[in-house]
Amino acid sequence: MKIESSSFGTTSDGSQVTEYRITNSKGAYITVIDYGAILKDVCVPDREGRLIDVALGYDNIEAYEVNPPHFGATIGRNGNRIEGGAFNLDGVDYQLALNEKDRNNLHSGPDGYEFRMWQAEANEANGCVTFSLVSPDGDQGFPGTFRVAVTYMLTEENKVKIHYEGVCDHTTVANMTNHSYFNLNGHDAGSIMGHTLRIDADGYVPVDEYSIPYGTVEAVEGTPFDFRTEKTIGRDAEAEDEQLAHTGGYDHNFALNGSGLRYVASARGDVSGITMQVMTDLPGIQFYAGNFISGPAGKGGVSYKPHDGFALETQFFPNSVNVLAFESPKLQENETYSTTTCYTFGV
Repeated sequence: MKIESSSFGTTSDGSQVTEYRITNSKGAYITVIDYGAILKDVCVPDREGRLIDVALGYDNIEAYEVNPPHFGATIGRNGNRIEGGAFNLDGVDYQLALNEKDRNNLHSGPDGYEFRMWQAEANEANGCVTFSLVSPDGDQGFPGTFRVAVTYMLTEENKVKIHYEGVCDHTTVANMTNHSYFNLNGHDAGSIMGHTLRIDADGYVPVDEYSIPYGTVEAVEGTPFDFRTEKTIGRDAEAEDEQLAHTGGYDHNFALNGSGLRYVASARGDVSGITMQVMTDLPGIQFYAGNFISGPAGKGGVSYKPHDGFALETQFFPNSVNVLAFESPKLQENETYSTTTCYTFGV
């Protein structure tokens, strides 16, 4: 395994950004940057053996400082939405920024971890780069000083392993995720509606018109959300369905079957033949079909459009800090937060 580092420019406040490329013996590689602990590139072979970059992203730091779709971002402390930006822990009320329609907190607000400089440490022997961050008490409105690290590893089997580990000196919320968008035909290949997708989930989490869960898990059977058998993303994407209307397409959390680190989803590019298998130890996965992708020009000057990429974000359910029926993202004082997600690529 080889790790190379190079400059990726300078942020608007003068911080030097470094890019790290991890390459395995087969030539596949990923690149990560210490700004936002962002996964920038995922280059893997297609059925003809050609290296294809399957991750949407940008060629410059200026775009990542804006990054409306959160391409490749490490989201923290809490991924997804919290209703009213408010929650109560141990009898104390906390208020976060309302950065979505002046109503919800989304991805922890405008000062998310994806817009921070992280400390980096490369380990060539293990084929990994670890980014660490200290999030002080009151940061984003959350209680306690949270010391967290995110490790990206590439294996010889073209597995991208992402491990999160942290500890807080006060009971807090910890629900981190990676917000990469994938197009298995290539980041510049256009619509992903022809991709096939399977999600091992008998239930999903319906939401209201503000994308806040009703607090229930409903069966996927007989709905457009039934991905238990592989089907194209586009097959039911325009079905007449209240849930799809609420979110402009697929943007829902699925209640994954099983527990522990297990395979929970798989996808395949219809042109490239590239496959992606997802593993996680978390209860939910947010499937987002890129309904509203917009923003600065992407890699190579590509203008990404809606449905040019999809995200499979492993996490606790949205607003789970406020819903007793959902598994809680509450992290007890001085307990270790530890979770792993893997994306394995093949043909």
